[in-house]
Amino acid sequence: MHRRWTVVLSLAGLLTILAGSAAAQIPTKGNVFFGYSYNRAEIVSDDGRNLNGWNASLEGKFAPWVGLVADLGGTYGSHISEHNFLFGPRLSAEVKGVRPFAELLIGAGHIGIDRGPSDTSFANAVGGGVDYRVAGPVAVRGQLDWIRTRFFGHDQNDWRFSTGLVVHF
Repeated sequence: MHRRWTVVLSLAGLLTILAGSAAAQIPTKGNVFFGYSYNRAEIVSDDGRNLNGWNASLEGKFAPWVGLVADLGGTYGSHISEHNFLFGPRLSAEVKGVRPFAELLIGAGHIGIDRGPSDTSFANAVGGGVDYRVAGPVAVRGQLDWIRTRFFGHDQNDWRFSTGLVVHF
């Protein structure tokens, strides 16, 4: 099991190094996103909670269809909060104002329970979405991600839906 995470981290590191060298050669463009986020979060197995909050991301493009993303989010419910700090590559293509994308992100998650314990865990996410341009550089986004964490020694498989405004630059 640890070998799988070593491979994932090695690939992410390689993509980061390649992105840095490619960014020096290709004009950088990207986007910034901020919006509402719904997270169906498992605290322990079969203990799902509905959490609501925010999601924000910044993407820098180093090729017309490849970018690097920093994705931050916070969702909150009754006596609980979860924050995710994720980074990784995003593939996308835009056709007539519609931009579908797919992403693979890794990072950390943190969960806190009011008057109770908190925990931080390695996190990874696989997902995607679509941006629909509404006016100039402004678009609306719908995004769905599967986020995997391991809080309190238990695996969590959360689904996060986000929607909001994107500004392309």
